[in-house]
Amino acid sequence: MIQAENIEKKYGSFTAVEDISLSIGRGEIVGLLGPNGAGKTTIMKIFTGYHFPTKGKALINNYDVYSDSLKVKESIGYLPEMAPLYNDLTVLEYLLFICDVRKIEKEKRKEEIDRVVAECGLEQVINRPIEKISKGYRQRTGLAQAIIHSPEILILDEPTTGLDPNQIIEIRKLIKKLGEQKTVILSTHILQEVDAVCNKVLILNRGKIVARGTAEEIRREMQGDYRYSIILKASDIGSVKSSIEKINTVNEVLLFETKDNGLIDIKLSVKNDISCGEELFDWAVSNNFKILSMIPEKVSIEDIFIKLTAEGEEK
Repeated sequence: MIQAENIEKKYGSFTAVEDISLSIGRGEIVGLLGPNGAGKTTIMKIFTGYHFPTKGKALINNYDVYSDSLKVKESIGYLPEMAPLYNDLTVLEYLLFICDVRKIEKEKRKEEIDRVVAECGLEQVINRPIEKISKGYRQRTGLAQAIIHSPEILILDEPTTGLDPNQIIEIRKLIKKLGEQKTVILSTHILQEVDAVCNKVLILNRGKIVARGTAEEIRREMQGDYRYSIILKASDIGSVKSSIEKINTVNEVLLFETKDNGLIDIKLSVKNDISCGEELFDWAVSNNFKILSMIPEKVSIEDIFIKLTAEGEEK
């Protein structure tokens, strides 16, 4: 369990995070999504006991990160953005070193190493020097050190940064598997990571949470759950624009662009209403507009991200 109650972190006069409250339970994978500088890494450092909050309280497995920092470190597995690896060691030597650091009993080390090697798919590189393995395997090795002591909580900072598409897919699958039994919080600025891996998402901007929930819940909270892209033909362009804003299921006209031959390109933000498409079609027919195409679209996580983290917009 990860909990935060109104945490704030200041560096001098600069406020990196402000009034952050959250609760993450077992079996949840929660993504901290935000642009660079939004406060994601600061929150991670607070949860790992690397930094202490200026105000508020952060708890890991009911241990306070300030007063019980050693217990916190024993409870978590942590993968920072740059995995802490030693290039001159083999993967096996490195994992043996981590066993020593984590004070895993000697008679259990082989069992634990075999387990994480299998879970992280490191069999092919176990005896190779870390400097000789690919970045994907290096990231897997970093994950292996994070779980070798069987922590209940995993904290992963940008776990797929710098990986190629195939490596990203592999790491995401591994994180989802680990998240079935553990509490996982990860930071990312990669929008696709949220839909691919996370059960829930917290969108951060300028040190504050500006949206939280599942991706679908956040979509519903935004103005217009869905969009329609329409291309139609009409002789009276003015009547199209004036009448479309009066349709009950239309929230907003996002694009209205005239083209050659009387064609009009329209994009609408609409309510999540099963009758919306039918109402749009009836509107066109009743006004003698000829619909050439009408395509429903869900609001994307990219659209939400841009709207919530737009520069200069007060949240």
